[in-house]
Amino acid sequence: MPNSQQSLFNFKNKDKNLRFKTLEEINNVCNSCYKCDLSKTRTNVVFGDGVFSSKIMLIGEGPGQNEDETGKPFVGKAGKFLDKILESQNISREKNIYICNIVKCRPPKNRIPTNEEMTACKVYLDAQIQLMRPKIIILCGSTAVKAMLGIKSGITKIRGQWIEGPFGAKMMPLLHPSYLLRNQSKAVDSPQWLTLQDIKEIKKVLVS
Repeated sequence: MPNSQQSLFNFKNKDKNLRFKTLEEINNVCNSCYKCDLSKTRTNVVFGDGVFSSKIMLIGEGPGQNEDETGKPFVGKAGKFLDKILESQNISREKNIYICNIVKCRPPKNRIPTNEEMTACKVYLDAQIQLMRPKIIILCGSTAVKAMLGIKSGITKIRGQWIEGPFGAKMMPLLHPSYLLRNQSKAVDSPQWLTLQDIKEIKKVLVS
């Protein structure tokens, strides 16, 4: 199991200190948050989308331009490709998955969020996870993996592996859809083929 000592997210002994009681309350506070400089350039806070009562949560890096404009995560080209992959196993944000990000505001020019920005936003993701208590958490892309697990090894080395998560959840790193779009091959052992196998494994555990 990867070493998580450097993770930004530590969920031990937090039940007694849960600040928020409802998803709406988290969303309202998040929408008026100015704790980091991302708040100065955002159009919309991108809080989350999907079925909050579901057993599966997907966590990405942060909003891009399309997400900043619409206020919803993963709605651009990469997001539509992600939807297609998930729907191949009958997983969708309309039915049975909740999608959010490490940071809720778009970093300028879609750069990787800084540790300070991720730390400023962590209280909101902490609360989303604590309230939802998902059975499965998908860590989509290397930034989500680094933030949640605190590891420096490449995501290609750990994608598809089950990792112990908060509140008994199982976490699995998944290649980011933008990376998959740059690697179009569907041949055996290609990134797209491997990702499909990962989604099949996720669905298997989801329904077990």
